[in-house]
Amino acid sequence: MSYPHEKIPPELLDALLENPHESQILVDREGIIRFISRHTEEFYEVSQDDFFGRHILEMNPDSLLPQVIATGKAEIGRVFRMGGRERIVARIPLKDREGKIVGAVGKLMFWHIQQVNDLVRQVEVLEDKLDYYQKELHAVYSDWFALEKIVGESPEIRKAKAVAAQAARSDLAVLITGETGTGKEIFAHAIHQLSARRDKPFVKVNCAAIPFELFESEMFGYEPGAFTGASKKGKPGKFELADKGTIFLDEVGDLPLPMQVKLLRVIQERTVERLGGNRTLNLDFRVIAATNRDLKQMIERGLFRQDLYYRLNIFHLETPPLRAIPQDIRRLAYHILSTIRKEGRIKAGPITAEAMTKLTSYPWPGNVRELRNVIERAAAAAGEGPLREEHLPMDLLEEVPAADKGASAPRPLKEEIARAERGAIERALIRAGGNRSLAARLLGIHRTGLYQKMGAYGLK
Repeated sequence: MSYPHEKIPPELLDALLENPHESQILVDREGIIRFISRHTEEFYEVSQDDFFGRHILEMNPDSLLPQVIATGKAEIGRVFRMGGRERIVARIPLKDREGKIVGAVGKLMFWHIQQVNDLVRQVEVLEDKLDYYQKELHAVYSDWFALEKIVGESPEIRKAKAVAAQAARSDLAVLITGETGTGKEIFAHAIHQLSARRDKPFVKVNCAAIPFELFESEMFGYEPGAFTGASKKGKPGKFELADKGTIFLDEVGDLPLPMQVKLLRVIQERTVERLGGNRTLNLDFRVIAATNRDLKQMIERGLFRQDLYYRLNIFHLETPPLRAIPQDIRRLAYHILSTIRKEGRIKAGPITAEAMTKLTSYPWPGNVRELRNVIERAAAAAGEGPLREEHLPMDLLEEVPAADKGASAPRPLKEEIARAERGAIERALIRAGGNRSLAARLLGIHRTGLYQKMGAYGLK
């Protein structure tokens, strides 16, 4: 049987062993010297011929290579003194293919202690720089997400800020509900920044974006080689990363029931085990969850666990839709315009009274996110002049009947159809007990079509 090393050209093998950066000495399992590089000769001040075939302790009574052979444990980065000189060396046991120790190698890592000191100083400088940049980032981050930076003076916004401030004084879970685009994530950041955990990690998890089969590895982490394709170094999970800090579970209402069970266990026990591991990690984290779905209604339909809901809903913060706080639209519009100007991309002037009337009378189904989009487009169209009515998109220019202004904002027909279709599929799956073939028959569609629609709506 041939071995790969037998194919190594002799000149390459010689260059490897005589590498001046790793002056090496090889001994067999009895401690007899079988090789010593020319550069190691200079250190011991004897020739290769004098060394070869003699026991290592004859040449150096303080050598620890026999100990490495006996224990089978490597020693890396140890100080080795001889002839009044100090070197940093590594002593490594050598094993055959069956795992039996056949010898050991001693090799040089650093020629002088000063090299180690220089390396330590470089690490210290890098650590200081990292600490500096972390503090700078934290200062900027804190300013961005400070509670007082949240725009709005309406009673609804004031109430949401009061709940956020109250929640920040404790470590209890917070559930933030509200329509898409109402600033749920901003409030989550603000609670974290106000809390005693402000200097610790804020880890965001988009629950709607995690595939079912990757949930455990993403949330709990995994050990090296835990599954095919796993990183050789392993990976910490989101909960582990959030230790001592806050984990933000965005779109928590989109988690399938099996994931909810696993999530509940971790939140209750505050422990995780990485996939492929058997070590229990005790963690300390604060949970903030957010959703745009009606969790109480989902509980009634069997789509959300009641026990998980009560675990998350200790503090309940509701972010109001924009149509419910028309008195804040003016402040928000000018805040957005000011932000755009600071970015230096647009230099639009003030918003005219006619344009502002249109902005405050529109129902804003997309909430603040839609308002920002409209202001950006209109400001770009206005150039450096005032933002006028004609710069607004056609949707806003259409008159909204007075009778409809207090009603719930209509959604686009395509969105309404999608919501109705998703609800029908969920109900059919519940009625069928999870049997997809039966659910497809109840809906009067082919099973393949059901799979496609489930995939499109993120249903598992």
